[in-house]
Amino acid sequence: MTNSSTATAALMASAIRVLSMDAVQQANSGHPGAPMGMADIAVALWGRHLKHNPVNPHWFDRDRFVLSNGHGSMLIYSLLHLTGYDLPIEELKHFRQLHSKTPGHPEVGITPGVETTTGPLGQGITNAVGFALAEALLAKEFNRPGNDIVDHYTYAFLGDGCLMEGISHEACSLAGTLRLNKLIALYDDNGISIDGDVEYWFADDTPKRFEAYGWNVIRGVDGHNVDAVDAAIAQAKTSDRPTLICCKTLIGKGAPNKQGGHDVHGAPLGADEIAATRAALGWTLPPFEVPAEVYAAWDAKAAGKQAEAAWNERFAAYRGQFPAEAAEFERRMKGELPGDFKSAAAAFVAKTNEKAETVATRKASQLAIEGLAAVLPEFLGGSADLTGSNLTNWKASKPVRANADGVQFGNHINYGVREFGMSAIMNGIALHGGYIPFGGTFLTFSDYSRNALRMAALMKLRSIFVFTHDSIGLGEDGPTHQSIEHVSSLRLIPQMDVWRPCDTTETAVAWVAAVERHDGPSSLVLSRQNLPFVSRDDAQIANIRRGGYVLRDVAKPQIVLIATGSEMDLALKGAEALAAEGIAARVVSMPSTNVFDRQDKAYRESVLPRGVPRVAVEAGVTAFWHKYVGLEGGVVGIDTFGESAPAGVLFKHFGFTVDHVVATVKSVLG
Repeated sequence: MTNSSTATAALMASAIRVLSMDAVQQANSGHPGAPMGMADIAVALWGRHLKHNPVNPHWFDRDRFVLSNGHGSMLIYSLLHLTGYDLPIEELKHFRQLHSKTPGHPEVGITPGVETTTGPLGQGITNAVGFALAEALLAKEFNRPGNDIVDHYTYAFLGDGCLMEGISHEACSLAGTLRLNKLIALYDDNGISIDGDVEYWFADDTPKRFEAYGWNVIRGVDGHNVDAVDAAIAQAKTSDRPTLICCKTLIGKGAPNKQGGHDVHGAPLGADEIAATRAALGWTLPPFEVPAEVYAAWDAKAAGKQAEAAWNERFAAYRGQFPAEAAEFERRMKGELPGDFKSAAAAFVAKTNEKAETVATRKASQLAIEGLAAVLPEFLGGSADLTGSNLTNWKASKPVRANADGVQFGNHINYGVREFGMSAIMNGIALHGGYIPFGGTFLTFSDYSRNALRMAALMKLRSIFVFTHDSIGLGEDGPTHQSIEHVSSLRLIPQMDVWRPCDTTETAVAWVAAVERHDGPSSLVLSRQNLPFVSRDDAQIANIRRGGYVLRDVAKPQIVLIATGSEMDLALKGAEALAAEGIAARVVSMPSTNVFDRQDKAYRESVLPRGVPRVAVEAGVTAFWHKYVGLEGGVVGIDTFGESAPAGVLFKHFGFTVDHVVATVKSVLG
């Protein structure tokens, strides 16, 4: 896309090196080593292969680029600025400063052209697997002979840190199994991490590792030879498997006294070394000045406009031949739900309420998936080797499989025992667009997924995490599998909506809310054991969407019982027992504390009136609930790990009984 002469390529790389070291120096914070070391690799990819349009960063059929080693963020900021994105030089001058478009690590939605938020190592390459999987599935679903409207690559830069993180094994193993041939990763093999030479703690034979995954591996590429990297990328594009290009580099390349060492990894070079680097590069301009000819060599606007125009022509032809498919494709890429979704969802919730089934909420979840999948072709489910337990499949679901022709279309992914990888791949799918991903595992294993859940919330993604076997109700598997602290800890993640429904109706509403939500992820927390159906009127059904509502009321309540999930029945029976003793108890169902907290003050106080004591009932840690019951209120919960025994025995053993609820209320009332 640009002048490929050796001299021009060297100038283009020098611009990255200088901008990166100057921005880090001005901020007195950052990582100059990776951007300087990968500058030539970036010239090869961004200058000669990457299909993108700086004027329209969201053009659908662009190639996706992920900087998995996100600490080297000045690399992508330099590239975005130089190629013509809306990232002026002033933003580079404000690197790592408050409210700038150049935060310490790349953040999607902050910087135009950044596809995913990276920084926690290994998650970027895993997001890239999600991008590539979404592209492959959409291509199988929508492309027609001679009409390929989905045809783009996913490129990722990654370093030793990404490869040391275990999630890279989870994701790259699955990518090889699924033969995601349009995923190309360029490995910055510089042998350095923050602590120094990695040979003392990372001696893996990385090429053999990826060959064992089923990847195409291109070894021994000189990462400072633009033509060599260019040729490797061209070769990778012909492979029927994902490709790892192993690029040998010097970290901090260009800094004559520090290149190749760990001192350049995570600290400014210093004024003297910057001066020496300028001299070594022959760069005479002051900080943040780039020659016009270098800008011209990097400028990708004209080529991007041409590439997008060509795709628009192809899509127009596609629309002419396949109008229904084209309309469906456009709807899904906009992230819009089908026009009949709201009415279909309302009818489904009403039907669920009429059926009044007593089932486990994990089964209620499967029923909801079954009901909603009929109107949501974008549903893309999955499970981390627990499909039969999480119940994330449905009758019409088709497993995603690969053969010699690559991934074949399906809408349910067997992720294998890869909870962390599953969650981060889901995030990549959500970022790519075209699908609403959901995936299941046991709630206790949300710990394995934790940072990917946090990243989903940080990026405000429509990822739906299905967590079953939610308490000591799991029973005989014992404390290793029984969730105690997990629900409360998930509720503490900003922008994560956590739903713990008590029956089929609340589960149906929770699913609808998760699907309709477009500004953040949702976690659905579900029981293994059957939970009784609770009758409610239309107003109460509507108020489920508000996170908390009055389920059973009395004229003048003396106590408010708040419960969720499997403990709702206990709260209702406790209220009956209290009534027999002349104590009037209101029962509040609070399936989502996060959603309830967003309601206006008047509504919250109508549910939890001031001056009326409160007791919370939930089979989890008690500390969280004092937010709602106050220091003077009571909590029937569990602050120890569980035991191995049948669920009924455990609930009684840990005090989840009507008698204990009554005793707790009496203690609070004095």
